[in-house]
Parts: sequence; structure tokens; C-alpha cells
Amino acid sequence: MNKADLVAEVAKVVGSKRMAEDAVSCVLDTITKALKKGQTLTLVGFGTFSVGKRKARLGRNPQTGKEIKIPAKKVPKFSAGKALKNAVK
Repeated sequence: MNKADLVAEVAKVVGSKRMAEDAVSCVLDTITKALKKGQTLTLVGFGTFSVGKRKARLGRNPQTGKEIKIPAKKVPKFSAGKALKNAVK
């Protein structure tokens, strides 16, 4: 399923594809903004979106075998909630 498929499913409930697209975009934008601020976003039963930190480390260029420095960075993380885990079983 992609974003267009999700919009189509939401449109079945709200009745308008335009309203569904706005709703889906708003939810995704809100999650993105919260993570940019370093906040954690919890949707009870669904899961938790958070920001993790990766330390700087050494890696290898697969073509040359030469060591390279990989800088530290922040990465988005998602942890599924109990209800979602049970639904997937």
C-alpha cells in the first residue's frame, strides 16, 4: 500500500478524496514536525514515533575497501504498540 492507496481508503470513510488527501497529509506532516523538534509521538494502541541517535563510526567503502568515517546522525524510529502487534500475528 502506498500513500495514494491510503488516501483512497480514507476517502471511503470521509466521502471526499480531497478531504482524505488533506487529512493524510496533515497527519504525516504533524508526525514529521514533531520528530524534527525531537519530540516523541505516541498513538495509543498503534505505536510510538521517536528520534534515535546513531554514533559516529568507521565503515568501509565496498569498492575500494578504504576506511571512511561515518558521521553521527539522528534517525526516525517506530515502535509498534501492543494492539498493532496483536493484529499482525
